[in-house]
Amino acid sequence: MPFTPPEVLPVPGTDTTVDRTVTSGAVPMTKEPPVSEDRPMPPRIAVFGAGSIGCRLGGALAANADVTLVGRPAAMAELDREGLTVTGPGDRRLHARPRTAVEPSAVAGADFVLVTVKSTGTAAAAEALAPHLSAHTVVLSFQNGLHNAQLLRDALPGRPVLAGMVPYNVVRTGPASFHQGTDGRLMLERAEAAQPFVAVARAAGLPVELREDMPQVQAAKLLMNLNNAVNALSGLPLREQLGSRPYRLVLARCQREALAVFRAAGIGPARLGPVPAALMPAVLGLPDAVFRRAAAASLRVDAQARSSMWEDLQRGRPTEIDELQGEVLALAARHRLPAPANRRLHALVRAAESTPDAPPWAGPALLAALDDVEPR
Repeated sequence: MPFTPPEVLPVPGTDTTVDRTVTSGAVPMTKEPPVSEDRPMPPRIAVFGAGSIGCRLGGALAANADVTLVGRPAAMAELDREGLTVTGPGDRRLHARPRTAVEPSAVAGADFVLVTVKSTGTAAAAEALAPHLSAHTVVLSFQNGLHNAQLLRDALPGRPVLAGMVPYNVVRTGPASFHQGTDGRLMLERAEAAQPFVAVARAAGLPVELREDMPQVQAAKLLMNLNNAVNALSGLPLREQLGSRPYRLVLARCQREALAVFRAAGIGPARLGPVPAALMPAVLGLPDAVFRRAAAASLRVDAQARSSMWEDLQRGRPTEIDELQGEVLALAARHRLPAPANRRLHALVRAAESTPDAPPWAGPALLAALDDVEPR
């Protein structure tokens, strides 16, 4: 599988934005100097479950690695036809043409396999991958939820599996086009096996932070992801939704319940931003003007940013509500604690999954619905 280095072209009018056009297997237009036998081969990376997050990561990594995206036939056909375009945050733009595939066998020989399927597909992904993973392949789980890395370890004995976390929001904006609406650093379990991937990712413009507390990081991410349901039901961009106190009060109630069950389970969420996890519900409850000043970083998202759950509802796909609010409910049941806000949102998202074109919820109505105070 030949690998052609990327062509980097400056975009007129800016000195910070580049359009990276990356083509795997292309014939160069000009004669290249002979490749030294001592020159290291680029790592082979397969992205299994190449949806919004997988395409964003794979598109960036294609600048410095031999990347194969493995996904649904229709999505891969779009990529083959259009090429992959990733925009944001801000005015950043990337265009790439990584290799695509629809069969799990395409991961054979990969140095790293990034698993980016939804949590509901983790067990099936492990079963599909198992016959094709090389002995040296490192599996990286960049998924929501608390248990996916362990599920992969249990299903892939003897193979290194590392937990990761993607902090930013990515949505599909058109055929083979994706937009990253927020910024942040990938987080990955600290291990020697991770070092080659980290080097390639950083060289490709993907900041990575190695962590020794990934269970705590994932718990903190779950707290933030409890907003996915609120955003999906609101129908609003994230910035607008988070700027409205009634929606934030819904999220605050969900987070308080989650923090209570985390304490009962002995889980201490990591601090991933300026506000400790325990104080997040109080900050969310501040009046809008005060919140805008106190949580300016939380609102530093562009106008297109929305949750992946909103996109799932728009496209008629199953959501990850069981791995978010559902995870809180499972822990609450285990420790005999109430979680009515999370239970109500879980039910509302389930209803939205089965009701195409359901109208969005206004903030006050959604807040009232937590207690069934008034009809919608």
